[in-house]
Amino acid sequence: MSAIKRDQLFVASCLALLVTSLSFGIRAGILGRLGVQFQLSAAQLGTIAATAFWGFPLAIIIGGMVVDVIGMKKLLVGAGIFHLAGILLTIFATGYWSLFISTLLIGLGNGTVEAACNPLVASIYPDNKTTKLNHFHLWFPGGIVVGTLLVFLLDKIGLGWQVQVGLMLIPTLLYLYLFSKLEFPQTERVSSGISTSEMYGALLTPLFIIMIILMFGTAITELFTGQWIDVLLKNVTDNAILLLTIETGVMVLGRAFAGPVVHRLSPSGVLLFSAIFASLGLYLLGHSTGNMLFVGALVFGIGVCYFWPTMIGFVSENLPRTGAVGMNLMGGAGMFAVSVYMIFMGGYYDKLLAAKLPEGASLQAYSDASATPEMAAALNEAKKAAGPEIINATLIIPICLSVAFLLLFLYMRGRKKPSLKPVTA
Repeated sequence: MSAIKRDQLFVASCLALLVTSLSFGIRAGILGRLGVQFQLSAAQLGTIAATAFWGFPLAIIIGGMVVDVIGMKKLLVGAGIFHLAGILLTIFATGYWSLFISTLLIGLGNGTVEAACNPLVASIYPDNKTTKLNHFHLWFPGGIVVGTLLVFLLDKIGLGWQVQVGLMLIPTLLYLYLFSKLEFPQTERVSSGISTSEMYGALLTPLFIIMIILMFGTAITELFTGQWIDVLLKNVTDNAILLLTIETGVMVLGRAFAGPVVHRLSPSGVLLFSAIFASLGLYLLGHSTGNMLFVGALVFGIGVCYFWPTMIGFVSENLPRTGAVGMNLMGGAGMFAVSVYMIFMGGYYDKLLAAKLPEGASLQAYSDASATPEMAAALNEAKKAAGPEIINATLIIPICLSVAFLLLFLYMRGRKKPSLKPVTA
């Protein structure tokens, strides 16, 4: 272990996650523009955005299964290749299919980063997993803040979206260089002597299955809202993308100070607190206008702040025998749920818009560049009404999570923390 430089590995991991989050922040900021330039419907935009979310689970689940065999270093080199290919194809996109494939490649890169980096962080900080996973995952909202601000500022000075996407090449090349120079440890499960059959057996425990189901809800609550907030609320406020910046800014600060919060409340207590605040924040976003939308974004950011890293940290701490596969199945389940939800909600949003236009009107005609000013105004009013309806429909999820996490909190109070010592006959 003397050759393992854990602080440098942690910094390189944070850079890799920064690329992942920049892809979300920049794409969220340019999604509407891509729709206009390539004449894409909301359903097509939803499918493109969702592609990153199902490329992610594909990569993270396969990566979780092979990371103990091929090692974390090779996985991260593969992540860099996926990222480079996806970024370049996005820059030179010509329409729906090139955007679809480029987003898939970036999703595969994003999933491969998490497949390697989640067990890496758990392995180099075995006594402080949930806190360090929160510190690592602060770079996800951190990159979204940077990405959305870059979109906002570069738009003001007239630089196109291709330049904005191209900026992601810098941290991608940097993390590839750093990882190529560093030595990696074994995963915690391998170094502890837990067998592969034991690991897969642990995946069938009732608590792990429950956590997978709850991960569906936490991921949808956080990531669907974040990725679509500009589309849903841009006709309600002139600064919809800044709502995402506020939300993710709160997440950065919250995850940076996760240590005392996690130690005071416990992971299950943090999840209960998060679900309650996420519910309140979504309610405000769906029922407010003007400055109250920014209050809603603030409260929502507090709510979703700890969801993703604490769910993974909970599994790593309380179900350690599930190993890298358990951690990565959690991430894969969350992203898969978001991808399905995005496709469904993209189609539902188009139906809402069509229902709010004059009877017999064609949504395609009203969205076309040749639409009259009256048609454009009617479409804007339809979007103003439909966006909050999507948010209010999503509100049901964190309300259900609040009940589920209350039950989990009560259950965990009487449960001892498990050991990672291998089982002996």
